Amino acid sequence: MPSMRQSYTVTVPEEPPAAAFPFLKQEMRRKGSMSGSVLVSTFVGLLINQAKNSKSAQGLVGLKNLGNTCFMNSILQCLSNTQSLRDYCLHNSHRRDLNNNSRTNTALMEEFAKLIQTMWTSSSSEAVSPSEFKTQIQRYAPRFVGYNQQDAQEFLRFLLDGLHNEVNRVTVRPRGTVEDFDHLPDEEKGKKMWSKYLEREDSKIVDLFVGQLKSSLTCSHCGFCSTVFDPFWDLSLPITKKGYGEVSLMDCVRLFTKEDVLDGDEKPTCYRCKARRRCTKKFTIQKFPKILVLHLKRFSEARRTSKLSTFVNFPMKDLDLREFASENSTNAVYNLYAVSNHSGTTMGGHYTAYCRNPSSGEWYTFNDSRVTPMSSSQVRSSDAYVLFYELATSSRM
Repeated sequence: MPSMRQSYTVTVPEEPPAAAFPFLKQEMRRKGSMSGSVLVSTFVGLLINQAKNSKSAQGLVGLKNLGNTCFMNSILQCLSNTQSLRDYCLHNSHRRDLNNNSRTNTALMEEFAKLIQTMWTSSSSEAVSPSEFKTQIQRYAPRFVGYNQQDAQEFLRFLLDGLHNEVNRVTVRPRGTVEDFDHLPDEEKGKKMWSKYLEREDSKIVDLFVGQLKSSLTCSHCGFCSTVFDPFWDLSLPITKKGYGEVSLMDCVRLFTKEDVLDGDEKPTCYRCKARRRCTKKFTIQKFPKILVLHLKRFSEARRTSKLSTFVNFPMKDLDLREFASENSTNAVYNLYAVSNHSGTTMGGHYTAYCRNPSSGEWYTFNDSRVTPMSSSQVRSSDAYVLFYELATSSRM
């Protein structure tokens, strides 16, 4: 076992298990909501931790690199520090969703939850091997078979999709029907489209990560505006180019939402004119998710042949996105809690994660097996690739 100094150095006050994990106390009151064996094993882990007089804070466990799997480890640490998702696993709430669905494909969610539980209840500071989890993610998405370096954002999308499919509360998807909502006001149309989405895709993963985009297409000939509402799991933001200076995250969001002109070969067919017309297209955010994932497009579209190392200045707290909301009254203020970083080039790079521990509020660097404390002033860097923001409590809808 590596020494504490090799793994991390952190001191926390001794606490009894119930005080350290108040949600376990709540679960005990809710009889039958947690399986006996899991409850016992969880408390055994916590009691061993106390018996050894360990000073390790929960959740500060590294992940072994299995061979170019730093992309996976980085995202797993970001998700481990997503408090609502962590609690979903620690409470064993995922079991209820898996059992209710009577599904045969449950291995990915099971292994993911098992890994999160190990990371948060382990009495040891030794790094954990995610090999069993990797076996399941590559069964779900064969592109992750082997040990080639992969893109962290693509991995996140596949993982969330896989977890969602296994805990989807919808067991039988309704047949697709075409309904005309164009006569409705935009706000009501957006709500109808969201309800239709939930009829097919409804899970804890959707509850946390999925928002809704509004796309407005305006004909320059007749002025008719058509709107389309689509769910999104993350937003891929282009990085504005301002010479060699830094850019702000708000600059990137503004570029993503700025009005584009569709002309020439891109001319769409106007619903009212019944002919191809020059149009303008603009995105706004109709529904803000609880967890907002922002992907900075550092790599070229032509299969990652070049990388932008522009420093994007992003706020740690109070990211106010209300100017991008479809409706004026929407609150949309976010706080940062995790970053997946990519250092190096497209030919030889490395992923790490910076995460704020949801229990202590302190920031840590997760570099595969190594976990080290860090200052919040170090979180912003030109390596930032995927940003994880949580909706501020006062803004929750």
